[in-house]
Amino acid sequence: MSKKLKIIYAGTPDFSVPALQALIDSEHEVVAVYTQPDRPAGRGRKIRFGPVKQLAVDHDIPVEQTTTLKTDEAQQTLKEYQPDLMVVAAYSLILPQAVLDIPIYGCLNIHASLLPRWRGAAPIQRAIQAGDTETGVTIMQMAAGLDTGDMLHKIHLPITANDGGQSIHDKLAEAGAKGLMTVIEQLLNNELQPEVQDDNLATYAHKLSKAEGEIDWTKPAKEIDCLIRAFDAWPTAYTLYRGKPLKLLASQVIDNTSQAAAGDVIHESKAGIDIAAGEGAVRITRLQMPGGKKLAASDFLNARSLLSETFPN
Repeated sequence: MSKKLKIIYAGTPDFSVPALQALIDSEHEVVAVYTQPDRPAGRGRKIRFGPVKQLAVDHDIPVEQTTTLKTDEAQQTLKEYQPDLMVVAAYSLILPQAVLDIPIYGCLNIHASLLPRWRGAAPIQRAIQAGDTETGVTIMQMAAGLDTGDMLHKIHLPITANDGGQSIHDKLAEAGAKGLMTVIEQLLNNELQPEVQDDNLATYAHKLSKAEGEIDWTKPAKEIDCLIRAFDAWPTAYTLYRGKPLKLLASQVIDNTSQAAAGDVIHESKAGIDIAAGEGAVRITRLQMPGGKKLAASDFLNARSLLSETFPN
């Protein structure tokens, strides 16, 4: 079945861009884009368009930047677009039932986890932090609860020892775009097979905070490594170095046969900076001094040494 759908798209950050681009490139019509209000960014604190808004503007798509969809006025505006379908990806606004009921085919959500695992705000980072070996994208039919709707399509993706929050983010953003187009085709062909989520298997991905990034070196090396990789884009893991935060951006787990205390720097080489943990050791391969550039450990060590340092727990 071939039908040109009128679609409203709701999203804000980089994660939302590939799916919007896929819709723009399709036979369907994006009649409006909903995105968060513009906010100041950068050192100059100048107002900048978010990536989704910029893409919409580049393609002459109307943009709505309401702070709520709960008012009669906001709902009437949305209704006037006469959407067949609404697609949501990292929009950060709750859609009340009145909005979910407006599009003919309801609302689809692109969620960056294999639901019902990691419902909530930070599924990518929480999956890596927990040591999960697999993640993915779930396209779901939106319901009034938090990420509780019926699952329509899943794409599985391994999490390797070299993956961090940013690399998984980028892979899932692209996978989400492909999954969305698959679901829209199935919808139009009446081929959807909704799967109800098992609430007993649900876990919650709490919102990230900067304070979580401080490393406790008494923890096992694997746990520290997962934290560093999960937070590589934001909020970033850090340890205090002479009273200031030293950001740790990439790492790996190594064996530690030394008798060093947790937090001791036990070895340096072009491969990285080895720090003793409660169990094992962590090799830091990329880091950033306060106010400095992000550097590979080999470049960092060209100008300084951390040997004999002990980082606080």
